[in-house]
Amino acid sequence: MEIFEELQERGLLAQLTDEAEIRELVNDGKATFYIGFDPTADSLHVGHFMALCLMKRLQMAGNRPIALVGGGTGMIGDPSGRSDLRTMMTTETIDYNCECFRKQMSRFIEFGEGKAMMINNADWLRDLNYIDFIRDIGVCFSVNNMLRAECYKQRMEKGLSFLEFNYMIMQSYDFLMLYQKYGCNMQFGGDDQWSNMLGGTELIRKKLGKDAYAMTITLLLNSEGKKMGKTQKGAVWLDPNKTTPYEFHQYWRNVGDADVIKCIKMLTFLPLEQIRDMEKWQGEDLNQAKKILAHELTELVHGKEEADKAEEAAQALFGGGASLENIPRATITDDRFTDDRIDILGVLVAAGMVTSRSEARRAVEQGGVSVNDEKVSDISASYTRDQIGSGDFIVKKGKKSFKRVMVE
Repeated sequence: MEIFEELQERGLLAQLTDEAEIRELVNDGKATFYIGFDPTADSLHVGHFMALCLMKRLQMAGNRPIALVGGGTGMIGDPSGRSDLRTMMTTETIDYNCECFRKQMSRFIEFGEGKAMMINNADWLRDLNYIDFIRDIGVCFSVNNMLRAECYKQRMEKGLSFLEFNYMIMQSYDFLMLYQKYGCNMQFGGDDQWSNMLGGTELIRKKLGKDAYAMTITLLLNSEGKKMGKTQKGAVWLDPNKTTPYEFHQYWRNVGDADVIKCIKMLTFLPLEQIRDMEKWQGEDLNQAKKILAHELTELVHGKEEADKAEEAAQALFGGGASLENIPRATITDDRFTDDRIDILGVLVAAGMVTSRSEARRAVEQGGVSVNDEKVSDISASYTRDQIGSGDFIVKKGKKSFKRVMVE
């Protein structure tokens, strides 16, 4: 199966311009394409997964990816899907975040001469002359058309700053620069980016003539992918210091029955023939599908060794009979103890399982806390250094949050 047809069957493509030419380019390995990443944090999260996997698939088929990090546009913030003005970041923070992205992306795509490139749009945006830019680029955009774009409609009632209003023009300018500097002939983005992407395609045609072709494709369900990166506790990061491999593994292990096959199809590199068989699975078989999904994605991000450890830890907690060694750890320092004891509320806070003693109190009172499989119902229950320091002190909050707590 050709790569374009594979992307279609996996459910990754939604809206396209010039489908026939796009099909030919990617199937022949002649696409130089970019996907943008906004450096608002020092780690990518699972909401970026779809884009990263797409880049990997297309590179494997001979196409050339450009990871465009928004060192320039990141200083403005895309109004798409937002209800307020983004907090401004310093250039130092943005540059640091961009470097962190490169390290994480290297697990998915191969950078180097003739291979993938990482480009920072700060290279051309930060030193723009405002008057020259407006005269040369701004004249190509109709305010009436821009206001019809969905990304702006969502913000009009609450207020849209002129700063954010410039985002579409600047993203479009990115495509023009990438086209001219690196021969980039294709752009991918989420379904919430469609208006911005069309702006880039039209800008190239207006500035370089109708014979200059540039393609746009949006990723199906990408806005859902962004939601995928969030939990009630916050984002699920690719950085193991922010989200441990075990927590990452458990996130995917607990996806809903209705989503598991879809995630396997869109995010793993399992053969489609195998996935077609899995689409027939029901009932308990879906539980096995979740195990496969969790292991495949944890291995992709953190490596096979960490994926195996996470699976073993899950088996120890839920299946019995395996070692507790790989369960996520939390350490309690000496200053947390009073007269050689610490209460259960303090344990939960020190282990990072709650953010405050009041939250810990609620968890205990609601019957959601246990120590070594024994429910804790007394908020004044306390433990000595020796009890905790044994290495077998397992604290559970709710159905899915576990920590092996130890004394530092």
